[in-house]
Amino acid sequence: MPTLFDPIELGAIHASNRIVMAPLTRGRATRSHVPTGIMVDYYRQRAAAGLIISEGTGITREGLGWPYAPGLWSDDQVEAWKPVTDAVHEAGGRIVTQLWHMGRVVHSSVTGQQPVSSSVTTAPNQSHTYDGKQDYEEARALAIHEIPRLLDEYRHAARNAIRAGFDGVQLHAANGYLIDQFLRDNSNFRDDIYGGPVENRIRLLAEVTQALADEIGADRTGVRLSPNGDVQGANDSNPHALFPVAAEALSKIGIAFLELREPQGESSFRPNEVAVVAPAIRAAFNGALILNSDFDGESARRAVQDGIADAVAFGRPFIANPDLVRRIADGLPFNKPDMATFYTQGAEGYTDYPLAEETVAA
Repeated sequence: MPTLFDPIELGAIHASNRIVMAPLTRGRATRSHVPTGIMVDYYRQRAAAGLIISEGTGITREGLGWPYAPGLWSDDQVEAWKPVTDAVHEAGGRIVTQLWHMGRVVHSSVTGQQPVSSSVTTAPNQSHTYDGKQDYEEARALAIHEIPRLLDEYRHAARNAIRAGFDGVQLHAANGYLIDQFLRDNSNFRDDIYGGPVENRIRLLAEVTQALADEIGADRTGVRLSPNGDVQGANDSNPHALFPVAAEALSKIGIAFLELREPQGESSFRPNEVAVVAPAIRAAFNGALILNSDFDGESARRAVQDGIADAVAFGRPFIANPDLVRRIADGLPFNKPDMATFYTQGAEGYTDYPLAEETVAA
């Protein structure tokens, strides 16, 4: 059986090991959603990962409601991403960008327009804005005649990703964002071909994924799903019936990899509300499966060696440990992340976490 440190082919992407950096929103771009120079250092520091999946990157202003998050719809954004991808490649790494449309989980003070979703709904809790947290607003239902426009926006972002030097893209279809809002039956109340039975609710996921595959190649396209319970108000009454069918559709498209944001047991961040769906997804999906959430070095080793996953993605550990691959390999302790600096601007809590030798020397 393979080990965590064996290389793996993720479609057309050669990963030198099976430790993946999960997508992590960090809020270090400009208010125009243009990447900044400090992001070059951040991603370069973590290039030992077999694959980096970038932070969520907006495909349009409509779909990007996170303050200071980067986008990929303009030439300025493309040019600003190039030093990031160059730095990762020069350090021997591989990087894909996560294409993000947040759907209803935005605020008009950031996007300049009313949120859209699968149906007329309002997300619970509050949105991050430039003026602090504010209640979410009612989203309008995305009209069926707007779907071709949405597909074109995803295609455009995928083309821009390749122009910017990324090795591929990952479609964000998880965590209660737009695609997930279409997938789940407590946020999708449509009575057209995109609502109702599972086969209809997975339609947008399949259409967007196919559009990306047609644009840049299925072998450079990945997808993220979160087959757990309630996420930002999006939930499903029968995830075991929904997500394996979605995985089968993705398998038919032939995508490079599928990443699951699903705790495999007790979670320190977002406990599972339903039995783990990953085994059923594994059976339905023929490509590389990446598991993510609450793994440490030892549990990640076991997951790969036992064939539960082909690779394991780490999120918060990569925030605080730019040399995470080495720490896992050598059994070294992890730095603990500072949650207060997750979304602040500047180097603190971003590029200033010490390497293992610096920790020992101190």
